[in-house]
Amino acid sequence: MSDIPHELSVSRFIKASPETVWKVFTQRPTEWFCPKPWTTPVAEMDLFSGGRFNFTLQSPEGEQHPYKGVVLEIVPARKLVATGAMTEGWVPQAGDLSFVRMDTFEPENGGTRYVTRARHWNAEAADKHKAMGFEQGWGAVADQLAALAEAEA
Repeated sequence: MSDIPHELSVSRFIKASPETVWKVFTQRPTEWFCPKPWTTPVAEMDLFSGGRFNFTLQSPEGEQHPYKGVVLEIVPARKLVATGAMTEGWVPQAGDLSFVRMDTFEPENGGTRYVTRARHWNAEAADKHKAMGFEQGWGAVADQLAALAEAEA
């Protein structure tokens, strides 16, 4: 649990270097970005501030949920911050579940402490995201990322 108001987070120790985890995170998002059996047919991640952070999640039945966002900050192999409150080119967009996403990759005991956070504007949005299954969903995604990175290490 976080001390930041309205933040939800998931943490995993991954037995791979931050550089390896970052490589899998940035180069293979279609393999880990959403919990299986769902898929990620669209994964566009521009690794610069102001770049695209666009993903489409697809159910096994073909139902699609597009997400368009923008990268706010990049520190290669250490941090990526993005939000769906805006799109590429800093264009604001409405949404009932806007948050700032922060993924960090810190060296720890020969591996990586990966933490993914969702910082919401208010308690209502955080509670809604939690009720949608944040811990289970984002936890499964962190496990998928870890498995891929550890296999590559």
